[in-house]
Amino acid sequence: MHLGSPALTFVHVAISLIGILSGIVVGLGLVVGKRLDGLTSLFLWTTILTSVTGFIFFPFHGITPGIVIGILSLIALAIAWVARYTKKMEGGWRKAYVITAMIALYFNVFVLIVQSFQKIPGLQALAPTQKEPPFQIAQLACLLIFVVWTILATLEFRAEAVGHGVAGGASENATAGSTSKRQG
Repeated sequence: MHLGSPALTFVHVAISLIGILSGIVVGLGLVVGKRLDGLTSLFLWTTILTSVTGFIFFPFHGITPGIVIGILSLIALAIAWVARYTKKMEGGWRKAYVITAMIALYFNVFVLIVQSFQKIPGLQALAPTQKEPPFQIAQLACLLIFVVWTILATLEFRAEAVGHGVAGGASENATAGSTSKRQG
């Protein structure tokens, strides 16, 4: 089933861009140990909706790379959702959340690059078949950025951030409070 129309395409693209922008902020928050709960919810929901609207709004012409990316993204998002909201990011679920959320964001940015080279005349002229070096360099750079970013996010988003909203959270504040009482 598909509903394809310019208005629905606009809605799909708008949802995708909101997912990407909120995901970038969430990903940067992970690197500095911040949960960003509201933006995380926005990111996860809009990224789920991006895949779902991609399946519903556009015609099905067999299994394509876009369909595969959509399915893989939904699998990553399901794991991220369970890790974050059901398992509360306890133990290994923290890393599972960070890695799968970053994978879902990567998939959205990957598709953004593909669509940009297909739809933006200047980029399309540089890589009309998407086999040319400019397209390959853009995708490789994106992949490398996401690998490094995901590693940093996994290392920096510690258990303290999970329990208290920011790295250190309440325990750090309690320690600082007791230290200032002793000094004062």
